[in-house]
Amino acid sequence: MAAIFRSIPRAFRGYLCTPVPLSARRFSKRADENRTLAGKVAVITGSTRGIGFAIARRLAQDGAHVVISSRKQENVDKAVAMLKEEGLSVTGTVCHVGKAEDRQHLVTTALKHSRGIDFLVCVAGVNPLVGSTLGASEQIWDKILDVNVKSPALLLSKLLPHMENRGGGCVVLVSSVSAYVPVPKLGVYNTSKTALLGLGKSLAVELAPKGIRVNCLVPGIIKTDFSLREKTLLNILPDMNKIFGLQRLGEPEECAGLVSFLCSSDASYITGENITVAGFSPKL
Repeated sequence: MAAIFRSIPRAFRGYLCTPVPLSARRFSKRADENRTLAGKVAVITGSTRGIGFAIARRLAQDGAHVVISSRKQENVDKAVAMLKEEGLSVTGTVCHVGKAEDRQHLVTTALKHSRGIDFLVCVAGVNPLVGSTLGASEQIWDKILDVNVKSPALLLSKLLPHMENRGGGCVVLVSSVSAYVPVPKLGVYNTSKTALLGLGKSLAVELAPKGIRVNCLVPGIIKTDFSLREKTLLNILPDMNKIFGLQRLGEPEECAGLVSFLCSSDASYITGENITVAGFSPKL
């Protein structure tokens, strides 16, 4: 094995090493302790409903303190109250991820609970256009790319020093199956979600030396307000059933469990992956 390793060009050897340094002490813990997120702090954008809310609930149930955010104060208040009634450790703040001042406020809010941040889950996304890709205005392109692609990178740049203070962490970007199977009339949105896959791959390589793992969750058609509002998504269900055997819509909780796993030490050797939760394999 040593001879094989020496035969690999030095520049590529780092890719064969674990992305997160692990101590022997971690491996000595009981399995149930390894899976817990107790003492961790998670920041989740777009987390007052749908997939984001399900992820917030699951991470909090698994022991993390969760910072919830979305664009409307009433939605934040409702989500925080609901999870606190369940005995979970959560705080919340308004954050329009496309606004620099809101991103900074989200970071400040998270640091009120702890000196560091362990997890960032980027769920927030927009799609203001159903129509022709080439007919989209520059303003539409800017809005979708700003919120869906640029904001996760810019928010992470603010959180990075605080994740490094914790000795590492985990980032989960939420893309969409439309990155693989483009949905008609959602061309700009499809493009933004495809870009997220590339962003995740790039960040995984860049942040591995810092002990920070980056993966992409790729949901299929999940039963959320967004999916139900986008009739275009629902209209393709018969074709999805015919081609892939898709039988039903997914549930937000079916995404949340995977995110909890990716944040846990059980996923300590997983980074740079795009993991589909769609009831079918879109890459066939």
